[in-house]
Amino acid sequence: MPARERRPVTIYEVADRAGVSIATVSRALRDSKLVAAATRRRVRQVAEELRFRPSRAGRALAEGQHAANGIVFPDLAGPYYAEVVLGYEEVVAELGRSVLILATQGRENAAELVAELAGRVDGMVIMGRTVSDAAVARIADTGLPLVLLARPPVGLVDTVTADNEDSARALTAHLIGHGYRRFAFLGDPAQSPDVAGRHAGFVAALTDGGLAVPAKPVRCAFDVKAGYTAAREQLRKRIHPEVLVCANDEVALGALRAAEDLGLSVPGDVALTGWDDIMAAHYARLTTVHQPMRELGATAARWLDERISGSSPGVRREVLPTRLVIRTSCGTHEN
Repeated sequence: MPARERRPVTIYEVADRAGVSIATVSRALRDSKLVAAATRRRVRQVAEELRFRPSRAGRALAEGQHAANGIVFPDLAGPYYAEVVLGYEEVVAELGRSVLILATQGRENAAELVAELAGRVDGMVIMGRTVSDAAVARIADTGLPLVLLARPPVGLVDTVTADNEDSARALTAHLIGHGYRRFAFLGDPAQSPDVAGRHAGFVAALTDGGLAVPAKPVRCAFDVKAGYTAAREQLRKRIHPEVLVCANDEVALGALRAAEDLGLSVPGDVALTGWDDIMAAHYARLTTVHQPMRELGATAARWLDERISGSSPGVRREVLPTRLVIRTSCGTHEN
């Protein structure tokens, strides 16, 4: 007769044999310093004798956790968010956790939805201006582990961002070096902390160069269609800007199409720059700023796991470096 398949040993059996709770078993098998060394050794010995193999779900249940993290995005459309999600998910998958994703774009009850998600996860990353600082503070006050991504700090919550202002100054100074004097900034600083930083760097560089600063940015959404519409309006003027500094690569790609539709050459009739350095920017030969999109997501995921496990140091603030990428859309170069 074939041997009967052996029934898996449960965490309850290990706990009973070792004379501890299931939560202690779970922590001991993760070598948590919350459990005395002698107890950790006893639990490990019992687990080995019983050939116990812990499951992720079982461990989460034992510790009263959800085995899931939450991440709140302004939007999920576009390559920038896709890259950040990939970086986040790569780390979370290695840690054996699942991810619950919430996009707040167009949702009037965003704060309510984020608060609801907070009750279903062990920790949460909040990106950009998805909810107010007050909403973030209320969630932090509950004790839920939080990490802020691409937004200014709130209280004592860990925050990771990428540099915007310094690279925007360098980009604008490079354009001034080409001899351009009429500038326009395409994008809405009020809708994104990142874009607000880029616009601030743009304004600072023009001021440093003794050039006229546009009275206001050309406010538009951060996608190809919005970039096309905004650029077309600017380029149809009798005296149009010599260079369009775009809030991101998608806006710049829309501006490129608008210039082509109007019979204008890039960079001969108008220069263009973007931000992010997405794959399409390579093929369009778009001068842009490269930012570590996947690293942003991965850093947020690692920090959140450390907060959940209790192994995190003090409050952290980190600004990841970005770098200028010069291609042909801003003009010709000697080298």
